[in-house]
Amino acid sequence: MQLRLDAADRLVDLVEERRGPVPAEDAARHLFALANAPVGLARTLLHELVEGDARLVWARDAVALAEAPGSSTPLELAEFVVVDLETTGLRPGEARICEIGAVRIRALEIVETFETLANPGVRIGPAIEALTGITDADVRGAPPVRLAVRRFLAFAGDAALVAHNARFDMGFLDRETLGLTGRRLAAPVVDTVGLSRVLLAGRLQRASLSAVATFFGTSVDPCHRALPDAQATAEILLQLIGLAQERGAATVADLVALSATRRRRAHGKRQLVAGAPTAPGVYLFHDRNGQVLYIGRARDLRQRLRSYFQSERLRPTVEAALGALDRVEWRVCGSELEAALEELRLLRSLRPAANVRTVRPDRYVYLRRRGAGLVCSATPGPLGPVRSRGQARLAARALDGASDEELADPALALPRLRERLSRLAADLRYEDAARLRDRIAALDEVCRTVARWKRLRAATLCLVTPAATPGCSRATFVAAGRVVAERTVPPGAGAALEIDAGLAAARLALAGSPSVAPEHADELAVIATLLRRPPPELTVCRLDREAILQACSGGSTASLRRAG
Repeated sequence: MQLRLDAADRLVDLVEERRGPVPAEDAARHLFALANAPVGLARTLLHELVEGDARLVWARDAVALAEAPGSSTPLELAEFVVVDLETTGLRPGEARICEIGAVRIRALEIVETFETLANPGVRIGPAIEALTGITDADVRGAPPVRLAVRRFLAFAGDAALVAHNARFDMGFLDRETLGLTGRRLAAPVVDTVGLSRVLLAGRLQRASLSAVATFFGTSVDPCHRALPDAQATAEILLQLIGLAQERGAATVADLVALSATRRRRAHGKRQLVAGAPTAPGVYLFHDRNGQVLYIGRARDLRQRLRSYFQSERLRPTVEAALGALDRVEWRVCGSELEAALEELRLLRSLRPAANVRTVRPDRYVYLRRRGAGLVCSATPGPLGPVRSRGQARLAARALDGASDEELADPALALPRLRERLSRLAADLRYEDAARLRDRIAALDEVCRTVARWKRLRAATLCLVTPAATPGCSRATFVAAGRVVAERTVPPGAGAALEIDAGLAAARLALAGSPSVAPEHADELAVIATLLRRPPPELTVCRLDREAILQACSGGSTASLRRAG
């Protein structure tokens, strides 16, 4: 059953991505990886999925989305059934329903109620008994869960369903409904938690049922019993509908959209990434005003962009960007290296708000000489860059009273400082020893960082990757602590001209001093990461014309050759 549900979810995603009915043969090829699927075979393969899922319908020989019943009904004429469940636990797969309460609202008036206990077939734990007051003796003569759910479904009919924290209640109802009918609930669902958070933002700290009921002064107090809680939720719904109408909500569909969680609203925007290629590249999230909200890169643009609308765990800033997302732009690159460098440059120039780790030159610090010691400075120099200002300050304090040789090369001070630490510990000066220990640890880490940057700035190499232009290669020349040239190398006679231009830029850079600028350090860091774990399309060459020509012609793609 789970495989069928997963396939149905994928089919729904496909129809939403295409923004319209999908021919049966296309849907079958997508779901079952078939090279050829005639219409008759495709309909046979998809029949069980479409007929078993209320979200899907046949539109002749195409699969389309079914409109939720009643979703276009005006709010003042709509029929809602507010439901609340009491259960033996929190997980639908492990716990069972033990009570159902429901209230029918028609034309904005409460007209009918429904209440039943249900025999869960398992013992009711002491915690649930203390919370709800429902005991094993109370449910012993009650109808079994499936019969109680069948009676509730008959009561609800085609009305829109409403619950406070609907994800919890619908999880249990969906599971039981699947067992009864083989299909999930098709009715639109309104969550009063989501509505409360949107419509009462700034006026209510918590959106729990008791808090919202107290805010509106409902005539029934929630008490962890199904019918009283459903009655309180029904009164809350009527109040929230009035506020929603002031916001422009006119139909049940408008109310459902307004009550959706931020993540669910973002999930509804996944059609914005329809057509994204499977190539490497960078992507930019734009709001409706064209402002760039977020920038990222991916080895596979399609897979990465789709993941934003499927993940349950996103950084708050990214989740907020998805909430304001109006358009997704992507730029195809030839390789992961090209995408990473392009991302860095876009981040520096655009500074999008949702990129917490935005590349900013002022985030780095350097150690530089001042008098008889070292201080932290934003001015670039050979002792850096260091990401942590606090770590750099501790390292500078460790070098108080150091010799000129130690100030020029801080690593020389480490043996002397460690010997002093041993003496302090032997003299039982533990507080002084602890302070010195922390400073030594910071200095040791800073020395490793400086040594790493020194090695990277000394590197002279050419990185060859595929280019975005078919049949061409991309040669990235690194010298004097920075990327000095990026050339698209065509096949044939034009290759030598591009390579010679890159080599000339490298020679010019090597005639001067290595760069210590933070923006160049970021590019070197990206290159170092790719060298540690080189992707299969990357070839590393010396700054040698023939070696680069051979790599660009495909002669060296099977192996990785590091520059000397």
